[in-house]
Amino acid sequence: MVAGLDGSTVVDRTSRGLSNATDQELLLTLRSFADVILVGAGTVRKEGYGPPRGEGQRIAVVSRSGQFDFTLPLFTSGRALLVLPEDAPSVPVPSVRAGIGGIDIAAALAQLDARVVQAEGGASLNGLLAAADVIDELNLSISPQINGGDGPRVTKGAPSLSHRMQLAHVLEDDGFLFTRYVRAR
Repeated sequence: MVAGLDGSTVVDRTSRGLSNATDQELLLTLRSFADVILVGAGTVRKEGYGPPRGEGQRIAVVSRSGQFDFTLPLFTSGRALLVLPEDAPSVPVPSVRAGIGGIDIAAALAQLDARVVQAEGGASLNGLLAAADVIDELNLSISPQINGGDGPRVTKGAPSLSHRMQLAHVLEDDGFLFTRYVRAR
């Protein structure tokens, strides 16, 4: 995830304006360790996700409705699946289903055949993960800018909670801070 100094995760509705080349390189490096890249439907649409580059990787798109253009390369690659509520309409791609009326993200994650799941947001997906208490590690890039506006924060929609994390690493490049937090023991 990337956020500005005031916590916003977007500039003009995408995260691109908050990032830099080092942040992008870090994202791709972290992604290379993942078996499954978990991402929200809105982020897939806004950021233009395509097929994963890593051998054997899959992209799991979290969606309440399953409404997509299934002719996009992400879906025609055969390397994407949807994470949906059990009562969502049928879809022409593989899916994992958990929860009625909404997604039970913990139950969905338990169904994925993966050692490492890299969640790439957006903020609503992060809120769902935080609420389910399934975040073991958070890699947060802090962009050296104040964005204002009413953009979402890192865990949009999460109920009030307190999950203590421990700082494991921090690096700096051109005013950007690259942090890695792990679940506190």
